[in-house]
Amino acid sequence: SIAAAENFPFCTVEPNIVKVGVPDERIEVLAKVCGAQKTVPGAVEIRDIAGLIKGASTGAGMGNAFLGQIRGVQVVLHVVRCFSDDSV
Repeated sequence: SIAAAENFPFCTVEPNIVKVGVPDERIEVLAKVCGAQKTVPGAVEIRDIAGLIKGASTGAGMGNAFLGQIRGVQVVLHVVRCFSDDSV
């Protein structure tokens, strides 16, 4: 499905989640060396969650809901907006 993306905060409350395979041609070589019967390629799950806004610590925006969504992640990837056009 296509993720919701709008030019305003919190166009979606639930995170957009996608799982992406991480191909590695070395996995077959390692499987043969180790005598593995089965190989399982790596995968990464990306969770795009709404960000914090000014006043979030006092309950503005998603507040504690944000903390609940980010609590279970292992890595935080901060994407910075770099557009000169404010309508983007």
